[in-house]
Amino acid sequence: MRTPLKMGIDLGGSKIEIIALENSIQRLRRRAPTPQGDYRKTVELIASLVEDCERDLGQQGSLGVGIPGTRSPDHGRIKNANSLCLIDQDLQADLEQRLQRPVRLANDADCFALSEACDGAGEGALSVFGVILGTGVGGGLVVRQQLLGGPNAITGEWGHNPLPWRRTEDGPSRRCYCGQEDCIETFLSGPGWAARSNLGLDASAMVSAAHTGNPTAQQALANYCDQLARGLASVINLIDPHVIVLGGGMSNTAELYSQVLPLLPRYVFSDQVNTRLLQARHGDSSGVRGAAWLWNDDAK
Repeated sequence: MRTPLKMGIDLGGSKIEIIALENSIQRLRRRAPTPQGDYRKTVELIASLVEDCERDLGQQGSLGVGIPGTRSPDHGRIKNANSLCLIDQDLQADLEQRLQRPVRLANDADCFALSEACDGAGEGALSVFGVILGTGVGGGLVVRQQLLGGPNAITGEWGHNPLPWRRTEDGPSRRCYCGQEDCIETFLSGPGWAARSNLGLDASAMVSAAHTGNPTAQQALANYCDQLARGLASVINLIDPHVIVLGGGMSNTAELYSQVLPLLPRYVFSDQVNTRLLQARHGDSSGVRGAAWLWNDDAK
């Protein structure tokens, strides 16, 4: 008997990507430009990618979709999406009607966490907190290779808590797009960090400047590591995960792994910090792989 095929879709603002996994092995991967601002064309493109994939592989599979938002548990429509054409649409029902099969949806940060827990850097760990440090700051929590969800569909949204243990050197307050002041995202997202540093550089250029000896950039990076340690310490104090996996553009910064871990004992309510801090194994592929892993009912 053939191993069931797991297909995942990563619905992004600029591209839609599909992957087919069999026993964790990639059998097919394709991408296409996202129809800008057109919901119906987006649904049709996803369906076409799925049908083309199954025709080429000669096998039908389960389908999970990672989205830049979340499906409301109250009414089933999409909320909190930065792709505005998705908001208030019943994407799951529309895809199920078009493809005539069950479809599972999850936030893209949840998909990242699930991927890294199932066969990524957190493989084998009882609990994994997946962290996105990119244009935004998000997260997801996986226990025994299953996503942990709640009644508001916002599990893991640590980026919209305030930065803990605020101090003068953190700089002036800034309003987050969510309407609150000094959310962690305004400090630890790439754009947020760059804006607060006032160097006129983007995050990637700032890291490069720090590596080439610019003292202002080096201090900014040291501040970032301490702020990340404080943010993650609040997560550890609350849920005590076995592994924290970092993804997103800022996760490629080597200092996060050499400097943040030694800082954690200053803030974690424990005499020793046993949580492992790891870089994502699958990098940019984690989102689409995690969407496929949404059908992971055989996990223990």
